[in-house]
Amino acid sequence: MGAAVTSAATKDGVTAKDLAAVISEHFRLYNEEFGRITRRAALNFLAEDWQTAQLDAVARIELYELRVARGVAAIASQLQSKHRDVALWTDIKRAYEVIVARRPDSDFYRTFFNSVTRDLFGTVGVNPEVEFCATSVGRASGAVPIRVYRVGSSLPTAVREILTDLPFGAAIGDTEAAVHRISAEIGRYFESGHHSGHPESIELIEPVFYRGMHAFAVGRLIGDGSITPLVLAFTNSAKGVQVDAVMLSRADVGSLFGYARSYFHVDLPVVSAAITLLRSFMPRKSIDELYTVLGRAKQGKTERYFALQRHLDKSIDSFVHAPGERGLVMIVFTLPSHDLVFKVIRDRFGAPKTSTREDVIERYQFVFRHDRAGRLVDAQEFKRLRLPRARFMPTLVDELLNEAAESCRIEGEDLIVEHCYIERRLRPLNLFLREADPAAAESAIIDYGNALRDLAASNVFPGDLLLKNFGVTSHGRVIFYDYDEICLVSDCVFRDLPQASCEEEETSAEPWFHYGPRDVFPEQWLPFLSIPAALSGVFTRHHAELLTARWWRSLSAPPPAAAR
Repeated sequence: MGAAVTSAATKDGVTAKDLAAVISEHFRLYNEEFGRITRRAALNFLAEDWQTAQLDAVARIELYELRVARGVAAIASQLQSKHRDVALWTDIKRAYEVIVARRPDSDFYRTFFNSVTRDLFGTVGVNPEVEFCATSVGRASGAVPIRVYRVGSSLPTAVREILTDLPFGAAIGDTEAAVHRISAEIGRYFESGHHSGHPESIELIEPVFYRGMHAFAVGRLIGDGSITPLVLAFTNSAKGVQVDAVMLSRADVGSLFGYARSYFHVDLPVVSAAITLLRSFMPRKSIDELYTVLGRAKQGKTERYFALQRHLDKSIDSFVHAPGERGLVMIVFTLPSHDLVFKVIRDRFGAPKTSTREDVIERYQFVFRHDRAGRLVDAQEFKRLRLPRARFMPTLVDELLNEAAESCRIEGEDLIVEHCYIERRLRPLNLFLREADPAAAESAIIDYGNALRDLAASNVFPGDLLLKNFGVTSHGRVIFYDYDEICLVSDCVFRDLPQASCEEEETSAEPWFHYGPRDVFPEQWLPFLSIPAALSGVFTRHHAELLTARWWRSLSAPPPAAAR
C-alpha cells in the first residue's frame, strides 16, 4: 500500500499502528490455537478416540467468537471513550492493512478485523470506513504442499508408494489388499470409457483431511489431457486402518466437500491456495462453501456475503417467498436468480408449535456444532443485514414487518434484517416428488429413508419428519433443513403403540393412553408423512423398520457418525 500510515496517538500515547498490531496479534493467537486443535485430529484418528475428536470439533468452532470477544475487550479498554472514533479507526485500518498485506491468507486477518469493528460499532450493513469490503479471492499467495506419484507402467506400484507415505501408513491392516482395491477401482474407472489407459500421475495434497471417524487422502489423477478427482477414504478400528472408499466422480467428491457436511480438520499452510487446487476438479463448487467446509466458517460467511452483494449489483429480480409451504416458525425468502434462502424467525409461532425464539436459536446452534453426517444443511447465522427494500415484493415486506418485527425494520431505503439464517436453496422434497419422473421420485423417497438412518446414526432425530422439511440437491440427495424441533435420538423415548383393550379405547378420538413430552410412536408416522400413495409402498419396502420403535431403541447409544 503506497499511502503513508498516520499514527495519531490516543491520550495514553498508543498509536493506530499499536492498536492494529494488537488486533493482528489476537488473530495470530486464534490461528495458532486453530492449528493446534486441527493437528490433534491425526492423533485422534490413530487412537480411535472419537469422543475427543468430537470435543475438538466443537472447541474449534467456538474458538473464533471467543478470540474476537477478547480482542474487542482489549481494544475497548485501551480506547475507552474513543472506541467508536471513526477517524482513529480509519488510521487503524490503514495500519492493519500494511501489517497483514503480505501474510498468507491475509483475508482471514481482514475478516477478523471486521468482526472486531462490527462488535464495537454495532454496524448495520457494512461500514467501509472501518471494514474491509472486498477479498483477494483467486489471488492466493503461497502453495499447497503436494506429492506427485508417476504411474509409469505400474499403477499398483504408485498406489503402494502413496500408502507408505501416509502418516498412518504403518497402521494399515492389509497393505496389499488396500493396494489391490485402490488400483482396481482406478483401473476400472479409466477403462470404463472415461479415459484411455492409466493415469500418467497422481497428485495428492500432502496434509490428510480428517472428519469424524474418517481420514481422507485428497488429490487428482492427471492423464489423457484431463484432471480426475481422487479421494481415498480410510477408517480405523481394531483391524487396523482400512480403505473405506475410492471416490473418483465429481459428484461424489463434490458431496464430500458439500454444505451438508461437518468441517474437515486439515492442516493447510495456505487455505486459499488449497481452494484454488480443489476447484481444478470441482469447478462448480463455490469459494464460500469450500472455505466453510475446510473449517474457516467465518471466512466462508464473508465470501458468501460479498458474493451476494455482487449478485445484487448485477441482477434486477425481487426477493420473493421461497417455494414450498409457509412455515409456522420461519419466514423464508429467496432471490430467484441466486441459490440462497433467507430464514427469519417469526415473532409468534402458529399452533401446534410450542417452542420459543430462544429454543429455535439454540437448535440452530446445536446443528452448527454437531456432526451433520451429510444430511443437515449448513445454516449460517447473519446479523444486521442491510438489503434494498425496493428489491422485495410488497407482500413479503409486509409479512416481514408485521410478523417478524423483532428481526426486521425499515431504515431509509433499506430493509434491515437484525437476525436471520442463510443457507443453500434446495427443492422441497414434497414439491420434488410431485414434479419428478417416477424413477427420480422413487430414488428420492428411498434416500429420504436413508437420510433418517444417517441422521439417527449421528444421534439426531429431526422431530418433524414431514417431507416439506427436507430438500433435494441437484444430485438428488435428500437433506434436512428445518431445525426447530430437532433433538438427540438419545433424548427421545421410542414406544410401541399400546393395544386397545376395549371398543371404547379403539374408537376414541383422543389418545386413551398416557404419554410424556419425549415419547415418540414410530408406528403412527406413515399416515402423517404425506408420502404420495404411489411411493408409500416403495418407502415401506426399503425402510419398514424405521416405522418400528424397536429399530430406534436399538440406537439407544449410537456411536459418533462416520461423517463421510
